[in-house]
Amino acid sequence: MPTGTLYVVATPIGNLEDMTFRAVRTLREVDLIACEDTRQTRKLLDHYDIRTGALSYHDHNEASRTTDLLNRLEAGQNIALVSDAGTPLLSDPGYRLVHAAVAANIPVVPIPGASAALSALAAAGLATDEFRFCGFLPPKSGQRRKTLEAVADESATLIFYEAPHRILETLEDIEAVYGPREVVVARELTKLHEEFLRGTAKEIHEKLAARPAVKGEITLLIGKGEPIADTTPIPEAVAALEAQGIPRMDAIKLVAKARGLSKRDVYKEVSE
Repeated sequence: MPTGTLYVVATPIGNLEDMTFRAVRTLREVDLIACEDTRQTRKLLDHYDIRTGALSYHDHNEASRTTDLLNRLEAGQNIALVSDAGTPLLSDPGYRLVHAAVAANIPVVPIPGASAALSALAAAGLATDEFRFCGFLPPKSGQRRKTLEAVADESATLIFYEAPHRILETLEDIEAVYGPREVVVARELTKLHEEFLRGTAKEIHEKLAARPAVKGEITLLIGKGEPIADTTPIPEAVAALEAQGIPRMDAIKLVAKARGLSKRDVYKEVSE
């Protein structure tokens, strides 16, 4: 008997018009929809007149529900996995189910759509050639600073999710760890009061602190830091790579690329 298919379906992050035609069709055609909060998902289903049954699948029942859903898939049912908003698995439940389905050779099909992280990145005005999605920052300042310090040297735009009641404290930690690096706070994406605040962490903190309260879903982006110049003498840098088992010419190429030099110049340095 053929197995069913697990569809990972992205849903709107605010504006219901961001639902794709394919996503609507998929939710209508599957046998069951697994969702974080059936009440929240039902609003979306009612809006599009989708009558498919929904079953809760969240952090607190993920382990037990995974077995049930896997059994249904193996019995031939098609199931759609959705989160309350956006693309499932990105700081939302779903990894266990997708992992289990893949291990059981059950087809997993992504139905792409809205993502707060990518939407914020697209309009932030920060570099997009490299980025790293880091999920939610820890709620306590000490651990939050350790997390920020751990990715401080990343040559990529950093993307985090943050709760509105913690954003001021988080901006203070960013200022302490990163200094005057470019920061963007994207708030209430795709909703009526969508807002982008751009500047340093200190500048944005001042703007938000002047308000009676900060509300809404927040995506926080931190721009690339300035690369730290490597002052190690070129011969020593090449020798260090060779000590790691990297062939001499490959080591020369790596050092040349890292320092924006020609291979000929590096080769000349190590040959003198």
